[in-house]
Amino acid sequence: MAARGLGGVVNIDDLRTLAQRRLPRVVFDYVDGGAEAEITMRANVQAFEGVRFRPRSAVANAPCNLRTTLLGRSFELPFLLAPLGSSRMLYPRGECAAARAAGKAGTGYILSTLSGCPLEDVKASTLGRAWYQLYLVGGRSVATAAIARARAAGFEALVVTIDTPVAGMRERDVRNGAKQLSSGKPLAILPYAGQLLARPRWVFDFLRDGGMMRFPNVVLDNGPMAYEDAGSALGESSVSWNDFEWIKAEWNGPVVVKGVQSREDAERAVERGADAIVVSNHGGRQLDGVPATLHILPDVIDAAGDRVEVLIDGGIRRGSDVVKALCLGARGVLIGRAYAYGLAAAGEAGVTKAIDILRADIVRTLNLLGCHDIAALDRSFLVTP
Repeated sequence: MAARGLGGVVNIDDLRTLAQRRLPRVVFDYVDGGAEAEITMRANVQAFEGVRFRPRSAVANAPCNLRTTLLGRSFELPFLLAPLGSSRMLYPRGECAAARAAGKAGTGYILSTLSGCPLEDVKASTLGRAWYQLYLVGGRSVATAAIARARAAGFEALVVTIDTPVAGMRERDVRNGAKQLSSGKPLAILPYAGQLLARPRWVFDFLRDGGMMRFPNVVLDNGPMAYEDAGSALGESSVSWNDFEWIKAEWNGPVVVKGVQSREDAERAVERGADAIVVSNHGGRQLDGVPATLHILPDVIDAAGDRVEVLIDGGIRRGSDVVKALCLGARGVLIGRAYAYGLAAAGEAGVTKAIDILRADIVRTLNLLGCHDIAALDRSFLVTP
């Protein structure tokens, strides 16, 4: 039934419209919004708009190769689904639905520590590759237990996020009463309840899925961490470079550092033994006013050299954006909001639609560029400012 509502969807912005229609304002703005004045969030998108292509014409059509290799593993697509906390708020069993769609498409899914589904369930739901994103919420002992569970479940890489010493100031969340609505207190909820009553279908799905979730991958002394405690817990559990020694020892596998925004941090990540890094400003949801990730990418690649693989996220809404990032030297990209809109609109079918849109965009862009293999992309296909 949900899939039928996707018939008129042409691009990611169409999925955003459907997500906005289905979600209460407080939940939609959690996905759609950024920090403070949202300067960086907009800049991430605008950076791709400022880069122009330089195609090769009169090149015969040929099948396009979109396969890439990351951390020694093969992926059918050059993009993975980025970690998205609280995906279960968007759609019932949201993390499992997104992982399943990624696996069917032959690409990877990265599960957030702040997931509403147990990591074992998420890994079991996908035939594809899965990585586990780590926050140190709850402290070292809690994180160590989660690392052991992720390793036992078969996650192939650990993604350590380094740009969240505290939660960013997301003004939409404050105005929408996100804290009050998650408190479970009737008097606190009442002034904001109209948002929920305006979306009865979402409320039905939310209640059918168990109501206000906890975080089953952050197990404290009194059980899984409550939803309303996540913000304060992040502020008490920031990761430092000194933590990488014990994290790597506990994980004993590939480690990806996510949240690199300078060549200095790229060099530190390499020194601490990272196997890959993600140029990321958290989708503009943390410190507002930092540069777009696309503008930082060349400097980070220069600093990293051939020592680690470099990926990027932030602002990717079209397959042509993926191609631009690859031309600038990224080994792959992570998509976040682009698939989150699909998940919110129609669950697994919506995520599949987002993936299909981006895949078709990439193939069309490659054909129009006169390049049929993403491995052959380089800066010569771009006119950059």
